[in-house]
Amino acid sequence: MGYKVSEIDPSRTAVIVVDMENDFVAEGAPLESVQARDAVPNMQRTLACARETGMKVIYTTHAHRADGCDAGRFADLYPPIATGAGLVDGTEGVEIYPDLAPAPGEVVVKKHRYSAFFGTDLDIILRGSGIETVVVIGTTTENCCHATARDAMFRDYFVVFLSDATGTFDYPDVGHGAMSAAEVHAATLKILAFSTADVMTTEEFTTLARTSALVEEPA
Repeated sequence: MGYKVSEIDPSRTAVIVVDMENDFVAEGAPLESVQARDAVPNMQRTLACARETGMKVIYTTHAHRADGCDAGRFADLYPPIATGAGLVDGTEGVEIYPDLAPAPGEVVVKKHRYSAFFGTDLDIILRGSGIETVVVIGTTTENCCHATARDAMFRDYFVVFLSDATGTFDYPDVGHGAMSAAEVHAATLKILAFSTADVMTTEEFTTLARTSALVEEPA
Protein backbone atom coordinates (compact mmCIF):
# COMPACT_ATOMS: atom_id res chain seq x y z
CA MET A 1 0.00 0.00 0.00
CA GLY A 2 1.02 3.62 -0.35
CA TYR A 3 2.79 5.19 -3.32
CA LYS A 4 6.16 6.71 -4.09
CA VAL A 5 7.01 9.98 -5.79
CA SER A 6 10.09 9.04 -7.78
CA GLU A 7 10.63 12.35 -9.57
CA ILE A 8 10.04 16.01 -8.83
CA ASP A 9 9.26 18.40 -11.69
CA PRO A 10 9.87 21.82 -10.08
CA SER A 11 7.58 23.56 -12.58
CA ARG A 12 4.69 21.35 -11.45
CA THR A 13 5.48 21.20 -7.72
CA ALA A 14 4.39 23.48 -4.89
CA VAL A 15 5.63 23.55 -1.31
CA ILE A 16 2.81 24.39 1.10
CA VAL A 17 4.00 25.87 4.39
CA VAL A 18 1.13 25.17 6.76
CA ASP A 19 0.40 27.60 9.60
CA MET A 20 3.94 28.47 10.63
CA GLU A 21 2.62 31.62 12.27
CA ASN A 22 3.68 33.25 15.52
CA ASP A 23 0.77 31.94 17.58
CA PHE A 24 1.92 28.38 16.86
CA VAL A 25 5.68 28.79 16.66
CA ALA A 26 6.95 31.66 18.80
CA GLU A 27 8.27 30.85 22.26
CA GLY A 28 5.41 31.02 24.78
CA ALA A 29 2.76 31.24 22.04
CA PRO A 30 -0.85 30.43 23.02
CA LEU A 31 -0.85 27.33 20.78
CA GLU A 32 2.87 26.66 20.93
CA SER A 33 4.37 23.71 19.08
CA VAL A 34 7.96 23.29 20.24
CA GLN A 35 8.42 20.39 17.82
CA ALA A 36 7.44 22.61 14.88
CA ARG A 37 9.82 25.35 16.01
CA ASP A 38 12.61 22.78 16.30
CA ALA A 39 11.89 21.76 12.69
CA VAL A 40 12.37 25.31 11.34
CA PRO A 41 15.92 24.62 10.05
CA ASN A 42 14.61 21.74 7.93
CA MET A 43 11.80 23.93 6.66
CA GLN A 44 14.36 26.58 5.72
CA ARG A 45 16.34 23.96 3.78
CA THR A 46 13.18 22.85 2.03
CA LEU A 47 12.28 26.39 1.04
CA ALA A 48 15.82 27.13 -0.15
CA CYS A 49 15.64 24.09 -2.43
CA ALA A 50 12.17 25.03 -3.66
CA ARG A 51 13.22 28.57 -4.55
CA GLU A 52 16.51 27.44 -6.07
CA THR A 53 14.82 24.95 -8.40
CA GLY A 54 11.80 27.09 -9.27
CA MET A 55 9.00 25.46 -7.30
CA LYS A 56 5.98 27.47 -6.23
CA VAL A 57 5.88 28.29 -2.50
CA ILE A 58 2.54 28.90 -0.79
CA TYR A 59 1.98 29.76 2.85
CA THR A 60 -1.17 29.31 4.91
CA THR A 61 -2.13 31.14 8.06
CA HIS A 62 -4.99 30.07 10.32
CA ALA A 63 -6.96 33.13 11.44
CA HIS A 64 -10.38 33.97 12.88
CA ARG A 65 -12.24 37.27 12.98
CA ALA A 66 -12.05 39.10 16.28
CA ASP A 67 -15.77 38.62 16.97
CA GLY A 68 -15.43 34.84 16.59
CA CYS A 69 -18.13 34.57 13.94
CA ASP A 70 -16.04 32.16 11.87
CA ALA A 71 -14.60 30.09 14.74
CA GLY A 72 -17.35 27.46 14.85
CA ARG A 73 -16.42 24.39 16.88
CA PHE A 74 -12.83 25.62 17.19
CA ALA A 75 -14.09 27.84 20.00
CA ASP A 76 -15.23 24.70 21.82
CA LEU A 77 -11.98 22.84 21.17
CA TYR A 78 -9.32 25.47 21.81
CA PRO A 79 -9.58 27.98 24.70
CA PRO A 80 -7.15 30.49 23.09
CA ILE A 81 -9.51 30.73 20.11
CA ALA A 82 -12.59 31.03 22.35
CA THR A 83 -11.05 33.85 24.41
CA GLY A 84 -9.38 35.64 21.52
CA ALA A 85 -5.92 34.98 22.95
CA GLY A 86 -4.72 33.43 19.71
CA LEU A 87 -5.26 33.19 15.94
CA VAL A 88 -7.01 36.55 15.71
CA ASP A 89 -7.00 38.04 12.23
CA GLY A 90 -5.06 41.27 11.91
CA THR A 91 -2.76 40.58 14.87
CA GLU A 92 0.95 39.79 14.94
CA GLY A 93 0.08 36.29 16.11
CA VAL A 94 -1.19 35.21 12.70
CA GLU A 95 1.81 36.60 10.83
CA ILE A 96 4.34 34.09 9.51
CA TYR A 97 7.19 33.29 11.93
CA PRO A 98 10.07 35.62 10.93
CA ASP A 99 12.60 32.83 10.37
CA LEU A 100 10.33 31.51 7.59
CA ALA A 101 9.16 34.80 6.12
CA PRO A 102 7.68 34.57 2.60
CA ALA A 103 9.80 35.85 -0.26
CA PRO A 104 8.39 38.69 -2.36
CA GLY A 105 5.50 37.50 -4.51
CA GLU A 106 4.83 34.29 -2.57
CA VAL A 107 1.17 33.70 -1.80
CA VAL A 108 -0.25 33.56 1.73
CA VAL A 109 -3.64 31.84 1.92
CA LYS A 110 -5.81 32.68 4.92
CA LYS A 111 -7.84 29.75 6.25
CA HIS A 112 -10.34 29.13 9.05
CA ARG A 113 -10.25 25.34 9.37
CA TYR A 114 -7.61 22.62 9.51
CA SER A 115 -7.41 21.98 5.78
CA ALA A 116 -5.81 24.64 3.60
CA PHE A 117 -8.32 23.71 0.89
CA PHE A 118 -11.49 24.21 2.94
CA GLY A 119 -13.17 27.52 2.10
CA THR A 120 -10.09 28.94 0.34
CA ASP A 121 -8.87 29.49 -3.21
CA LEU A 122 -5.84 27.21 -2.81
CA ASP A 123 -7.03 24.66 -5.36
CA ILE A 124 -7.65 27.42 -7.92
CA ILE A 125 -4.13 28.77 -7.35
CA LEU A 126 -2.53 25.33 -7.69
CA ARG A 127 -4.43 24.37 -10.83
CA GLY A 128 -3.87 27.79 -12.35
CA SER A 129 -0.15 27.27 -11.78
CA GLY A 130 -0.11 23.81 -13.37
CA ILE A 131 0.76 22.07 -10.10
CA GLU A 132 0.57 18.27 -9.90
CA THR A 133 2.59 17.56 -6.76
CA VAL A 134 2.35 19.28 -3.39
CA VAL A 135 4.92 19.10 -0.61
CA VAL A 136 3.53 19.62 2.89
CA ILE A 137 5.57 21.13 5.72
CA GLY A 138 4.52 23.04 8.85
CA THR A 139 2.26 22.47 11.82
CA THR A 140 0.41 20.64 13.21
CA THR A 141 1.32 17.24 11.83
CA GLU A 142 -1.94 15.49 12.70
CA ASN A 143 -4.41 18.30 12.12
CA CYS A 144 -3.68 21.10 9.66
CA CYS A 145 -0.84 19.33 7.81
CA HIS A 146 -2.67 16.00 7.76
CA ALA A 147 -5.97 17.56 6.66
CA THR A 148 -4.23 19.53 3.91
CA ALA A 149 -2.41 16.44 2.67
CA ARG A 150 -5.64 14.43 2.66
CA ASP A 151 -7.58 17.11 0.79
CA ALA A 152 -4.76 17.39 -1.74
CA MET A 153 -4.87 13.63 -2.32
CA PHE A 154 -8.68 13.77 -2.63
CA ARG A 155 -8.15 16.29 -5.43
CA ASP A 156 -5.69 13.92 -7.16
CA TYR A 157 -2.48 15.78 -6.41
CA PHE A 158 0.56 13.70 -5.59
CA VAL A 159 1.52 14.46 -2.00
CA VAL A 160 4.96 14.52 -0.42
CA PHE A 161 4.91 14.90 3.37
CA LEU A 162 8.19 15.78 5.06
CA SER A 163 8.66 13.86 8.29
CA ASP A 164 11.28 16.17 9.79
CA ALA A 165 9.82 19.46 8.53
CA THR A 166 6.49 19.07 10.32
CA GLY A 167 5.67 19.07 14.02
CA THR A 168 3.01 19.19 16.70
CA PHE A 169 2.50 19.53 20.46
CA ASP A 170 1.90 17.26 23.47
CA TYR A 171 -1.65 16.02 23.90
CA PRO A 172 -3.14 16.01 27.41
CA ASP A 173 -5.38 13.22 28.64
CA VAL A 174 -9.00 14.08 27.75
CA GLY A 175 -10.28 10.64 28.69
CA HIS A 176 -8.30 8.35 26.42
CA GLY A 177 -4.75 8.84 27.63
CA ALA A 178 -2.10 11.46 26.97
CA MET A 179 0.25 11.42 23.99
CA SER A 180 3.56 13.20 23.59
CA ALA A 181 4.22 15.28 20.50
CA ALA A 182 6.67 12.60 19.36
CA GLU A 183 4.00 9.90 19.66
CA VAL A 184 1.35 11.94 17.83
CA HIS A 185 3.82 12.83 15.10
CA ALA A 186 5.03 9.25 14.62
CA ALA A 187 1.51 7.80 14.51
CA THR A 188 0.37 10.39 11.95
CA LEU A 189 3.36 9.74 9.68
CA LYS A 190 2.60 6.00 9.67
CA ILE A 191 -1.03 6.63 8.74
CA LEU A 192 -0.11 9.11 6.00
CA ALA A 193 2.52 6.79 4.51
CA PHE A 194 -0.06 4.01 4.20
CA SER A 195 -3.04 5.97 2.94
CA THR A 196 -2.18 9.43 1.65
CA ALA A 197 1.37 10.52 0.85
CA ASP A 198 4.96 9.67 0.17
CA VAL A 199 6.51 10.43 3.55
CA MET A 200 10.18 11.35 3.29
CA THR A 201 12.86 13.38 5.06
CA THR A 202 14.04 16.83 4.05
CA GLU A 203 17.32 15.36 2.86
CA GLU A 204 15.54 12.77 0.72
CA PHE A 205 13.28 15.42 -0.79
CA THR A 206 15.95 18.00 -1.56
CA THR A 207 18.21 15.34 -3.10
CA LEU A 208 15.34 14.07 -5.26
CA ALA A 209 14.34 17.60 -6.27
CA ARG A 210 17.83 18.71 -7.23
CA THR A 211 18.53 15.47 -9.07
CA SER A 212 15.25 15.73 -10.98
CA ALA A 213 15.93 19.35 -11.87
CA LEU A 214 19.32 18.43 -13.32
CA VAL A 215 17.86 15.57 -15.33
CA GLU A 216 15.20 17.87 -16.81
CA GLU A 217 17.65 20.54 -17.98
CA PRO A 218 17.96 20.61 -21.79
CA ALA A 219 21.16 19.20 -23.25
